[in-house]
Parts: sequence; C-alpha cells; structure tokens
Amino acid sequence: MHVLVTGSAGRVGRRVVDLLLARGDTVTGFDLNPLAVRAGYREVVGAFEDPIAVGRACADAEAVLHLGAYMSWLPAHASKVYDANATGTFHLLAAAAAANVRRFVFASTGEVHPEVRPRYLPVDESHPREPTSIYGLSKLLGEEMVAFFHRTRALPYVVLRYSHTQDATELVDRDSFFSGPRFFLRSKIRQQREFGNTLALAELEPLDDGREKLLIQCAENGTPYRMTIADARDIAEVTVMALDSSRAENTTMFVGPDDATSFDVAVAALQKATGLPVVRARMPGPPVNYTTSNARARELLGFRPKWNFEAMVADATRPR
Repeated sequence: MHVLVTGSAGRVGRRVVDLLLARGDTVTGFDLNPLAVRAGYREVVGAFEDPIAVGRACADAEAVLHLGAYMSWLPAHASKVYDANATGTFHLLAAAAAANVRRFVFASTGEVHPEVRPRYLPVDESHPREPTSIYGLSKLLGEEMVAFFHRTRALPYVVLRYSHTQDATELVDRDSFFSGPRFFLRSKIRQQREFGNTLALAELEPLDDGREKLLIQCAENGTPYRMTIADARDIAEVTVMALDSSRAENTTMFVGPDDATSFDVAVAALQKATGLPVVRARMPGPPVNYTTSNARARELLGFRPKWNFEAMVADATRPR
C-alpha cells in the first residue's frame, strides 16, 4: 500500500521508511528535513502545522504513520511544541480522515503519564495520564484527538507509547541531545545551566575538573536512576507491526524493552567502551526509577525486542 510516514528523517522514521520500501510498499515522507532519494519514495518537506503541506503529504495515502514531533522541554519552546505536536496532529488527522485511510498510527510517549512520576510499577496503559511537561501535554492532546476522529469519523487507529528511544551510536556520543546529558558529566552540566537548575549544578559542578567523565545519576538516597531505553531498530519494527495487525486496531499500547536499565549498569557498559572515569551524583528532586509494561504489544503484535542497553553499546563501538 501507499504509506505516509511523518518524521521520515528521524531515528525511527528513516528505519520505518526502509522497512516499508523493502517489503514493496510505496512511501511518502513528511519532515522538515529531507531524506536521501529512494526508489518508491516521494517526499514533502514542510511543517506539520502547515495545512497545505499536510494536504500534499496525505495525497493518495492509504495509511499514516505519524512519528514526527517537536521535542523540547524548555519553557521558551512551549509554543513550538504545541504548534507542531497538537495543531499539526489535528491537521494531519483531518486530512487522513478525509482520505479514508485504512489506519492511523500515532507515536505517543510515556510522558503522557508521566512514567517518571509513577503511581505504580510497571507503568501500563491504564496508568493515570497527568503530564508534567509541555511535550507530554502535547502528546496527550494528540491521543485525545486520535480518539475523537475515531468516534466522529470512524478513523481506525493504533496509539504507540514509545519508550525513550535511541540510536545505539547516540549512547556513546557526549554531544547527543538525549544521551549526552544522561550519561556524560559535562553535557549534564551544560543542560542544567540551560534549564537554570541551580540545585543540580551545586551537586554537579564540583565533580568537574575539566576532564570528560561518565556520570551515574542517583536519587538523593544514592539509588541509581532506572528507566526504559529502547533501540530505534526495535521501535521501527514494532511500528510496522502496528500498521499491519488486525488485533491492534483501535488500541493503545506501550512499546519498548522488556526491562528497565539501571544507570550504574548503563555506565559500566559505557566505561568499558570508552575508558572514561566515572563519578556519581545524588540529584535533587524526585528520583527517576521506573519501568513500563510491553505486555500488550507482546500479546497483540508478537513484539519481541532484540536489543538491550549493553548490546546497543557493543554494537555502537564494534569495529566497522
């Protein structure tokens, strides 16, 4: 079939495009950034909040995989997050409903709960949704709009709540937007300065002697942070599964690894790969310690993740 993939130049989107083309589908990509030309692939370069560009992207689409989003947690970017993720999703849903697409797959996030403030563990699809970030709010609004278009326009859908997702190579990149501040001390300090988080800086800055170091972030009681971290290859695979499965139609599910990764285990793998020294920091505020359940995706889609954190790091650092 002909599939529209938004966020086609992103870490998941570009892999989804390749999977679809490899099995014989034709694909339209929709992103602010172009992707290399491929046989069976056309592209619309534009913004989600531009209804004209959205209409061009949806032309002839039989299914939509809405994977693209504007990701930021800075207050100054709140309107950009809302415009792209809420307004843009509305335009896309309206165009998809008008085109009578067979399925609309929406990439949401655990931040709709948010999983970092769990009422119980593992966090599952029934957990209350009470986002605390503008990004989580924008995705919650997207989920509600998907449900609205299903009720009012009979638009078939699947909502996938992605776990935190990385390319394996990002895990060893101190300049990565996500993994840099998560595992590298000086990247974390730069991030917290941007946020203006003086309490965190008081803990982190004394650890910086000018050399790059790996960082184990811990709760105030010394327990290492723990969270689910998914490989983009697994997430691309399960996204295509959601496009095809009749059992998944009109459902919401978490997709991610089978278990969470403790930051002491993660940093041990990174230290083995990089040789960098390691420091520990007791971070102020509520601890990050959660896991999410992929049981529904395993049951309905037959999803079996292939990559854990250690395997991702080993793959990222193996000789090419």
